[in-house]
Amino acid sequence: MLIVAPFAAAQAPPLGLPPLPIPADNPQTPAKIALGDKLFHDTRFSSTGKVSCSTCHDKAKAFTDSPLVTSEGIDKLTGSRNAPTVINSAYFPMMFWDGRSPTLEDQAQHPMINPVEMGLKDHQPVLAIVRSDPAYVKAFKEVFGVEGDKLAMTQVQQAIAAFERTVVAGNSPFDRWHFGGEANAVSDAAKRGFTVFLENGRCVSCHTVEQNFALFTDGRFHNIGVGINGVQADIPRLAQAFLQAKGRGIDVDKAVLTDKKSSELGRFAVTDTLDEMGSFKTSTLRNIAATAPYMHDGSLKTLRDVVDHYNNGGVTPKDAPVNDYLSGGIRPLNLTNEEIDDLVAFLETLTSPEFAAQAKALNASGPKAVQTR
Repeated sequence: MLIVAPFAAAQAPPLGLPPLPIPADNPQTPAKIALGDKLFHDTRFSSTGKVSCSTCHDKAKAFTDSPLVTSEGIDKLTGSRNAPTVINSAYFPMMFWDGRSPTLEDQAQHPMINPVEMGLKDHQPVLAIVRSDPAYVKAFKEVFGVEGDKLAMTQVQQAIAAFERTVVAGNSPFDRWHFGGEANAVSDAAKRGFTVFLENGRCVSCHTVEQNFALFTDGRFHNIGVGINGVQADIPRLAQAFLQAKGRGIDVDKAVLTDKKSSELGRFAVTDTLDEMGSFKTSTLRNIAATAPYMHDGSLKTLRDVVDHYNNGGVTPKDAPVNDYLSGGIRPLNLTNEEIDDLVAFLETLTSPEFAAQAKALNASGPKAVQTR
């Protein structure tokens, strides 16, 4: 059950965003948020003592590890997926690229025990720390009224999720123009780009805009021709082998991050549903200019590359074959170069002021290629 509460301690959410949904069983408090912040940045919850949640979700990088293509965990190990931003994840109905986690609370437990992320064998080292560190003992007793053996991962996860729900950002130039009526907040090119977004580009079909707010995601899963194209011939064998492995109890969270081909199964790896083969969650477009590279595998370096991919009808390069599982709405757009330029200009207006410097720095330096496993 969710209750709708104001953003953190403020009176209202930022311009362009709806009221923040808060689970009824995990209400926000300043002390819980502060505790979650500390947990989020604690490197002791990794096998090497060098990796925390903030390693891949760094505030200085718009809560990603941009410009890395795929994330680096313990001992510089790389997984198969690009780190999505934590910004506005409080609004998402499911977590991870394939939606394998239903809540922020559930999501918080998995990276700690993933072999290419934080590398713990189980959660016992985490519990040993929070049950013995005097600062944590005091904080958990104050926030949750628990200590000793009664302090469980449930409370650790709830605190981390409470902190993550404060990572909310709106009030972009687009918001000030579209929702705030500030005529000069965006350029004429961006205004034309928003028309492309709504009409010829058909972007709004998945990156939704409501009357009073815009999350820029439908929270659903689509095969847009990224990743799976490269393993299409192997899909029947891969799918059968993965289903057999799941029947033997394989950990899906570990499998999709440690095996590149399994990763490309997308939502299918979670639901076993063929029509979700190669489907991944619609990313929010907010602060997109600060979070390159793009897509679940980080394979598209720039916003122009992303628009070109859609303009090509879900293939990169343009003459590549279309995969058999491509979502029905993906087809060539036939946008002109001017329309593409305007659409990119619009996307760049979705950056909140607190991440404008990151977007500028990223665009100046360009994304860095990192070999995936």
